[in-house]
Amino acid sequence: MAAIDGLPPLREVIASHGLSAKKSLGQNFLLDLNLTARIARAAGDLSGMDVLEVGPGPGGLTRGLLAEGARRVLAVEKDSRCLPALAEIAAAYPGRLEVISGDALEVDALAHLRPPIAICANLPYNVGTELLVRWLTPRDWPPVWSTLTLMFQREVAERIVAQPGSKAYGRLALLVQWRCEARIVLSLPPEAFTPPPKVSSAVVHLKALPEPRFPADAAVLERLVAAAFNQRRKMLRAALKGLAPDIEARLEAAGIAPTERAEQVSLEQFCRLARELAR
Repeated sequence: MAAIDGLPPLREVIASHGLSAKKSLGQNFLLDLNLTARIARAAGDLSGMDVLEVGPGPGGLTRGLLAEGARRVLAVEKDSRCLPALAEIAAAYPGRLEVISGDALEVDALAHLRPPIAICANLPYNVGTELLVRWLTPRDWPPVWSTLTLMFQREVAERIVAQPGSKAYGRLALLVQWRCEARIVLSLPPEAFTPPPKVSSAVVHLKALPEPRFPADAAVLERLVAAAFNQRRKMLRAALKGLAPDIEARLEAAGIAPTERAEQVSLEQFCRLARELAR
């Protein structure tokens, strides 16, 4: 990769700028440019696309996205120490990299991009799930983005692709699979990062569906799923009693036994119940 973009290896970059990963920011730097290029390729054909990257750090994935042909990359970085390194990348790719200094939870970065849009990021561990849920729950669907290619802790990635009956199945799986196709495309051991985290990581690729798999009101479904999995071991009639006084009748109308537990209920059944609750 360094030979392609003429920029120095990432270890030299972080040494020259005195960078070190901050635990308080959920940072773990991925310094192998071969791996960052693989993540960029996992996002699919980026030519003609604007790409949002959150938490670029010293810019390894940023370089991969640009080298893979992204029309434009918008990188949101909270850590001001990384800005000089990112400025060097911007200079090497004139007009193709814009860096916003700020918190991704507070910046409406998608408003700065032109469709088609992909989101690709090695997300900081402490904000990854919250950002994913925000991207999955816009007011209108389909969203402005076409795909999400995101790195998470392996445990979170497995929750995203989990199926009913599995230990990992829950709110995240339902919110993702209701509106997206999702698959794990790459696994990475702790040693791939500096400093090595205590857990393995995985990259998940999500493709937005034109419309949800089953009809349901998004706000009702989100509230239902949150209540259902808040106390996983409870029977649904107990876990959901706060949603409707006649919850047993609503469950039966949706084809769900009131004594069932949330982890055994399919996405289609949850959507049927959401429609019952919205009546």
